[in-house]
Amino acid sequence: MLPAAPPPAIVTAAIITAGGASRRFGSDKALARLGGQTLLERVAASLENHAPRILVAPPCKYELGGWHNVPDTRSGEGPLAGLEAGLGALKTGALEPQLWAAFAAVDLPYLTPEFWARLAQFRAPNAQAVIGHSSDKRKQPLAALYHVSSLSTVTALLDKGERRMLALLDELAVIEVGWAELESAAPQAYQNVNRVEDLSENNS
Repeated sequence: MLPAAPPPAIVTAAIITAGGASRRFGSDKALARLGGQTLLERVAASLENHAPRILVAPPCKYELGGWHNVPDTRSGEGPLAGLEAGLGALKTGALEPQLWAAFAAVDLPYLTPEFWARLAQFRAPNAQAVIGHSSDKRKQPLAALYHVSSLSTVTALLDKGERRMLALLDELAVIEVGWAELESAAPQAYQNVNRVEDLSENNS
């Protein structure tokens, strides 16, 4: 049997948000290791087919080859602020323009290139986000696709003190993708790492 062909390059940008405080984890979560790689490296590997690639984090905190470092302009405001910074960088004109961005939190180490390719198949005209559901049918906005047109909504929510990613989904034209469509591409896609114990279990 011939080996599976690699997934094709996807015409979307990539944004990883890695500016969180990791309070529950107790140390820098992005640099924790799983299977010989840091969590940051694992998430980045799932997005190597995308361009441009943007890492939202405090200045000079991480080095990731091939990724553009963008500061988290609203430090401490969570992933919604990371999305704002990443989409904002795409609209400045300094990077290759793209209409869509794959957005991932740094604590989702089981994402795969196939997962992103599958999600991208569901993009449609006039949509502003493509969001997968986990096996328990919950929306998963921290590994999703966002259109650059959603930036103004993200900014408006943050300006009025709203930080919840799910609140953003209430304001956008969203395409929702069931778990049955995604499971074969990344069976553990939404298994995140919040505590050191989570990492120990997954390394065992």
